[in-house]
This record gives sequence, C-alpha cells and structure tokens, in this order.
Amino acid sequence: MPFECAASPSIDPSAAHVREELWLLGQPPLTDYLEVVGRVAEGDMQRRAEIIDGWRRANDHLAVLERTEAGLADRIRCRRLPKEMRALASDLQQQAFYRRTFDKVPTSIEMVELDRIVVSQRSVTLPFVQDLAAGLDPGPTDPDLFRFCQPLERRDAAVDCRRLGRGRFAFLSESTDLRLHETMLLRPDQVGDLGSRGPVAGVVGVVVGHGSNFLSAIRWGRRLVLHNGYHRATALRMAGITHAPVVIQTVSRRDELEVAAAAPVAEDPAFYFRASRPPMLKDFFDPRTSIVLPVRRKRRMIEVSVTVTEVDVEDL
Repeated sequence: MPFECAASPSIDPSAAHVREELWLLGQPPLTDYLEVVGRVAEGDMQRRAEIIDGWRRANDHLAVLERTEAGLADRIRCRRLPKEMRALASDLQQQAFYRRTFDKVPTSIEMVELDRIVVSQRSVTLPFVQDLAAGLDPGPTDPDLFRFCQPLERRDAAVDCRRLGRGRFAFLSESTDLRLHETMLLRPDQVGDLGSRGPVAGVVGVVVGHGSNFLSAIRWGRRLVLHNGYHRATALRMAGITHAPVVIQTVSRRDELEVAAAAPVAEDPAFYFRASRPPMLKDFFDPRTSIVLPVRRKRRMIEVSVTVTEVDVEDL
C-alpha cells in the first residue's frame, strides 16, 4: 500500500533523542494527542492552535467516514489458511509457549483482511515498521508469510536489569512491550543454588519480560480488533500484502473480553465492537487520518519493590 501521511515539524527528527512515530489523527480524545505534541507548543499559542486545527480537520473527516463507511469493520474478510500454512499452524499450536498464551477462550488461526481490522493502538514506530516492510518480499511464499506473522524465534530488545537498593530492582528496555508477567511462589527445588545462609522454605518470584510475539486479534461478533503485532501488521500493508495469518481469540461476552483483551478494548467494548465506524488499520495510510510525529525517545522501566514484614501471630 502506498505510504502517505501528514508530517509535523514539531521537533527535529534527526536529533538522537527523537524518533518518528506514525499516529492516527483525529481520534478522540484530543487530550491524548495534545499530550504528545503539546509540549512543543508551550508558550506558543499560534502553534498550539495549528495543532488543534489539524486534529479538528481529521476529526471532521472521520465524521464523514462514519456515514460513508458505516459497518465496514463488520464486513472484514476471513478465510481458511492455505494448505502450505496448515502444518506450520498445527506445529505452532502444539508449542507450550503458544498454549500458555492462548489458554482462556476458543482460538483459531485464519487468513484475515488487514485493512478492515479494528485498531486500539494509536501509534507505531515508523522506522521499525519501514525496516520490517523493507525486509518483506511483496510476494512471499505462504510458509515465509506465516513465519513472519507468527515467529517462534524471538529477537526481543535487550533488557537492563539493575538493583537500585535494598529490596528495589529495575528493568529497563527500549521496547514498550516490556511488562510484568506474574508473581509466583516457588519451591526450593524449582530454583538453582541460592547461596542462602540457611534452609530455604520458599522463593517469591516476580516475572518480568516481553509479551507474546504473535500477530493476534480478538473476535466478538463479526469484528476483529487487533490485539498484538501492530508493527508487523502495518509493515505488511506497507509492503502491499493484504491478508495475513492471524491468531484469533473468540469471545462471546464481556467477562471473556476482560481476560483476553488489552485494557483500552476491555474498558470500552462498545466503541470497538459497536461503533458504526471505529478506527481501522487502513487509517494509518490515509493522509487525512494519520500524521508522522517526531517524538522524544522513551524507555520502558518496571520497578519492583519488595517489602518484608515480620510479625508473631498467636495460635487461635
């Protein structure tokens, strides 16, 4: 798909502390957009007015799309995987990592039309998307396309693990995908030699790492909302690929949505699954609904603090 969108001169994109991000423009709330670009307009009322005016024009265009493309997301095309992908899909579904990731609701892998998939994430990192697209053959073989979308071999961003002080630890990464997975109570035999000063009764573990690396979506009714793999999905369309193998988790009620979907979708399901014209992946490629913003680089940090309380409890 030809790539074209508006550009913002807010910050010098060549600066080392800046990266270009492709943003959906005109999507409410306006406050989210101003939080990203508003800092450069501090003290400059004219610049701030231009920023809001650009958002308003995009928002007006979205109002037109609500009439001309009403129900478009409900007409997304999905089909069975090509024969050459089915064995790969079967192998993937047997992997323990896959089974642990998709263990909550019924799941399938289907070929999905990318343009009409609903999106909840408002931005992607443009250089990363462009690098992914440049490495894609416009006519990949079915096995190559499947491995691109559903990779088992991972190349996650490095994580810097630090001890900040007594009972305080930090994990830092260039990837915003870094997250807390879970906390768990471990038996002594589940860990290696701890070099403890005495017998070990148990170990409390805090698991931090990256999210699942699968291109996946949530289905409720006739719509699909992209859940994971935004950069790959955008790169596929940039490379001219219209359909891709997507892991689909199917929900039938809000309780299931709350355990399977990302927070923005679970908190506002009516917008993503009922609005006449929600944001879709194709909006990233419409200059009337997207913009390239030079954004100051950030790193994701997760801090873990351990508090220990010792008390003597009388038997009842």
